[in-house]
Amino acid sequence: MRIGIRLTFAALAVILAGCAHHDPAARGQSQRANDFEKMKDPPINAPTHFAAGQLAESQGRLPQAADQYLRALAIRPKYLEAMYRLGIVYAQMKDYPRAIEAWNNYVTATDGSAAAYSNLGFCHELAGDPAAAEASYKHGIARDAASEPCHINYGLMLARQGRSGEALRQLQTVLPPAKAHYDLASVYEIQGRKPEARAEYQKAVELDPQLDDAKARLAALN
Repeated sequence: MRIGIRLTFAALAVILAGCAHHDPAARGQSQRANDFEKMKDPPINAPTHFAAGQLAESQGRLPQAADQYLRALAIRPKYLEAMYRLGIVYAQMKDYPRAIEAWNNYVTATDGSAAAYSNLGFCHELAGDPAAAEASYKHGIARDAASEPCHINYGLMLARQGRSGEALRQLQTVLPPAKAHYDLASVYEIQGRKPEARAEYQKAVELDPQLDDAKARLAALN
């Protein structure tokens, strides 16, 4: 009799265990737990990394900004906005090899746009390589003869090198004559070449008497 009772309880234990294993409520709890695990750590997408990079950049944390832009590009290799900001951040950090690499990547990603070549050229100039800068500006102008960034940046670089005639030709391609002389004068003023700056400001005022900035600069120099 006792043996029978023990067998009955043993059988009941097996049955209960089986019921617990197939219990719909338990199965639902397990599913909810799995869903919760999936929700705990969602993947971070490229725009999120880009936004974090912009925040870090606005706070002056340039290495962290560069890291976030790189993370965005690891997820989305053709993320043009991240490429652009990465080039700027590296240039601000004076990490010119990486900046030039970033701008070269941007040139490739934009299929050789004139604006991309202009940024690459300016970065070469910052890095102390005017020959490479000039080549980049010329590439950009070859892609778009009306590219304002290429002509202006190239013209200003030529002015800083003392190649005034070439500089003026580049500036006048995309700027009114008075504004071209004004920009040339600004370079001379920054370089401390006051007689040349004065002459160019005077020329700008003669060409456009309404150019108040040129008048003010000329008065300050006089």
